[in-house]
Amino acid sequence: MPEWLGDLFTKASIAQSVVIYGLVIAIGIWLGRIKIAGISLGITWVLFAGLLFSYLGIEIDSGTEHFIKEFGLILFVYAIGLQVGPGFWASLKKNAMTNNLLAFGIVATGVFITVLLYLLSNNSISVMAGVMSGAVTNTPGLAAAQAAVRDMDVASSDRSLITLAYAVAYPLGVFGIIGALLILKRMFKINIEEEQELHRKLSLFRTNRPISMHLSLENKQLEGQPLRKLFELLKEPIVVSRMMHDGEIITPTPDITLSAGDVLLVVASKQEMEQLKLLVGPESPINLKTAKGSDLIARNIVVTKTSITHKRIGDIPELEGHEFTFARINRAGIEMVPHGDMFFQLGDTVKVVGTEEEVKIATEILGNSLKKLEVPDLAPIFMGIVLGVILGSVPFYFPNMPVAVKIGMAGGLLIVALALSRFGNLLYLNNYTTSSANMMIRSWVLACFLPVWD
Repeated sequence: MPEWLGDLFTKASIAQSVVIYGLVIAIGIWLGRIKIAGISLGITWVLFAGLLFSYLGIEIDSGTEHFIKEFGLILFVYAIGLQVGPGFWASLKKNAMTNNLLAFGIVATGVFITVLLYLLSNNSISVMAGVMSGAVTNTPGLAAAQAAVRDMDVASSDRSLITLAYAVAYPLGVFGIIGALLILKRMFKINIEEEQELHRKLSLFRTNRPISMHLSLENKQLEGQPLRKLFELLKEPIVVSRMMHDGEIITPTPDITLSAGDVLLVVASKQEMEQLKLLVGPESPINLKTAKGSDLIARNIVVTKTSITHKRIGDIPELEGHEFTFARINRAGIEMVPHGDMFFQLGDTVKVVGTEEEVKIATEILGNSLKKLEVPDLAPIFMGIVLGVILGSVPFYFPNMPVAVKIGMAGGLLIVALALSRFGNLLYLNNYTTSSANMMIRSWVLACFLPVWD
């Protein structure tokens, strides 16, 4: 073997680090495609490949290792925050208490078991923090533990033991979860396909996603009243996307006067729909979507214009004076009933109802240019990373604690990413990335920084 080639694989340098990382990632991903009894460990094999290379005594440049570990964690956590942010805020309004209690219970259980094992063993609490992070396969948690140990000036030997404890517990965490699921499946004779179908049906039954229904106006007290009177009687917002009025199918305005025999196509939540039946009248056999003689169409339009994301929907001047209706908004897979107090976000899919001409106007207002979404605006993304690092470095002082508490880079970045994904448009910080770009960033970063934790 030529000397230069041997040096490339054995002497620590940037080039050697790139080569070793490339081999570890490639081998790990190829092994991750292997299925045994229908089960694959996926990208976890990258960590195992890194452990193997480390066992063989292969070392890399420490500066490169440190940079990839820290910056990889930054990009990974921030990308997750951007991806789940829109759906996180939308779902938080409906399931905030349940989700937070479940999350708190899971974390508290892990902490309780860790403290119990610490009291029963001779290991330091820092080592047990590494065990806990590995057992739940939580790499950001490991980074937070290492930062806390560093701030507390724990001996360097203990710091290295955190990573070792994590690396030892991680494989057991992966195989333990898989093994537990297989045992439970056999014990309770679970059929995965049947359970998935049952879960789908239960989700549809329990969800409060908007539904549409045709209602016949039979409430005498609403006759002669403007449509907005119906809106005022309800606690939650609704949309009347189509209406048969005096024999004509139209997209109604809030000021239109209701009359006997009107048929309203209402979009509302399931709970609100039951109240609407009592207020308006029973379900109508007439289908306004397929009725002959109607020139109304429905089209899904994607929000791609940043200029309309800085104001409430009710305050956007371009929307005034038009006869189209926003029937639904789909944001990160969650459907919502639009109303004037909402804010559009880039990537929202809006269902618009109106005439062909009116829908074209709505398309021009909203954008519907997918090419614009394919090019991310990197400046706000990196500004968000800066804000996340600053937030994670803020010290919080509590009585009787020897050192200040910090939420760490991972915590700060996640909070900022979640906040900017919801409120960034108000600050003219567009952090939108396409799902494919976000997935590529997370997969690439995960593959890069998994090997450096061995």
